Amino acid sequence: MHAKLDALKQQLAAAGQNGAASDLSALLNGKGGLATGAVAGGLAGLLLGGKKGRKFAKGALKLGGVALAGGLAYKAWRDWQANRPPADQGRGYENPQGTVFLPEDSGARESLSRIVIRAMIAAAKSDGSVTPAERERIYAEIDRMNINAQDLAFIRTEFERPLDINAVARSASTMEKAAEIYAASLLILDPSDEGDQLYLRMLARRLDLDSGLVEHLHANAGRLVETATEAHAI
Repeated sequence: MHAKLDALKQQLAAAGQNGAASDLSALLNGKGGLATGAVAGGLAGLLLGGKKGRKFAKGALKLGGVALAGGLAYKAWRDWQANRPPADQGRGYENPQGTVFLPEDSGARESLSRIVIRAMIAAAKSDGSVTPAERERIYAEIDRMNINAQDLAFIRTEFERPLDINAVARSASTMEKAAEIYAASLLILDPSDEGDQLYLRMLARRLDLDSGLVEHLHANAGRLVETATEAHAI
């Protein structure tokens, strides 16, 4: 594996609390379940696979899906709360393990994972690029993943249902969840694309996100992507 990717792994592991490896580090190794492992990260990669010309986040999503969105949102939230300026250097995430952005409780984590995956799928569908043929390609890949029938049915249902940005926003029962939903959508979309910009603006309004927090989310996502893309480019 490339030296820079190994270095990124070490940084992620160092972010773990009390010496435990972080979930973000586990994602790099393809470990975990629906909430934190190859399923979420693999799904995110599949969603990007159908978006030709996307440049944003293809490197970062190799790190995984749900826990990555949690780490991004957690850092943005902490920086925003502390009135720190948006990140222009350093890492774009903080280890969210044990926080509301990645709960220890398995039931809470599973519930959050479904909210975030729903947001990712909705974002991918927002420009109409997930055609019936593309859905079948994604289903075929998902069938190869080690997930149970209930989770598989959930993912298929989310793909089949009409796009409803209001339903995505209604999933945010707290402002922290709102930030994580936006972070997950941001990882899937390309902020330089006009159509994606429109969707993100609409989502921020529906989630009632503070403009300063949105600025932090974008800045941290940019740093995260730069780090991951650089690591995979070597």
